Amino acid sequence: MNDKNDYIKAAQQIIISLGLPRAQQNERSALCLLALLNLTPGKTWVAAENPLVGITPIMDWVREYYNKDYAPNTRETVRRQTMHQFCDAGIALYNPDKPDRPVNSPKAVYQIEPGTLVLLRQFGTEAWHNALATYLANRETLVARYAKERNQNRIPVEIAPGKEITLSPGEHSELIRAIIEDFAPRFAPGSVLVYAGDTGDKWGYFDAPLLFELGVEVDSHGKMPDVVLHYTEKNWLLLVESVTSHGPVDGKRHNELANLFTGSNAGLVYVTAFPNRTTMGRYLSEIAWETEVWVADSPSHLIHFNGTRFLGPYNKP
Repeated sequence: MNDKNDYIKAAQQIIISLGLPRAQQNERSALCLLALLNLTPGKTWVAAENPLVGITPIMDWVREYYNKDYAPNTRETVRRQTMHQFCDAGIALYNPDKPDRPVNSPKAVYQIEPGTLVLLRQFGTEAWHNALATYLANRETLVARYAKERNQNRIPVEIAPGKEITLSPGEHSELIRAIIEDFAPRFAPGSVLVYAGDTGDKWGYFDAPLLFELGVEVDSHGKMPDVVLHYTEKNWLLLVESVTSHGPVDGKRHNELANLFTGSNAGLVYVTAFPNRTTMGRYLSEIAWETEVWVADSPSHLIHFNGTRFLGPYNKP
């Protein structure tokens, strides 16, 4: 088998046999599978390999060996519409070299799952059908095991006494946990968590009915702050940005949040949280006036940017 189209068709048939949904039974997913196996034209399936490979290297590989040139903005499609499903089905592993690597890390890599590699090396041989049947019979157990391993690396966050959610691993989520578990009890005691974003699943936690009761209806989460807390005693909404690599509450962000929460019947308090003062120092000149700054490694202190109040909204609900 030397024709490139033959490899692509074979990969598509394998994807169908492995039970992936119709949305993944396409050329894009077939090429991704070939890239995971480093199966260049001319190689036999028994020579399939298992390199660690990221999304951009996959696209580069496909361009080089199969003359399929995907536009750079296709990267998210490959990640969300092929690789996610490969991982969910137990066909590929996500960051097997470092399972606690942050979800949004540019160093994220994928690798063909060892049992799947053994199976695919038998494609085209007399052993294929029996090997496929055995593989499919065991796959649900395999998927459950890898799902459990992924969950073990998630970050637990206590959102209320005895109530816990988990967030994707990474420094950003660690800071979100500090905001909820440390900042809130100190500066907004008794507050209720309304929203907590997650780099892996943007809706990490969202009490939409509560926000609606407070006069805010959100139909798109793209511009939501990282954490929203309702300080019930004072009827304030604390809009907190978790900053580890980008994005303090600067003038532009202040305006975005003000517009997003314009209907709020609670006062709005804008807060930027940093993991440490070194990180804060990089963004000091960008922080908007009439906002608050909290630094996780000095949790008992709050930095107040101008105004007549130590902590409070500048608008009247």
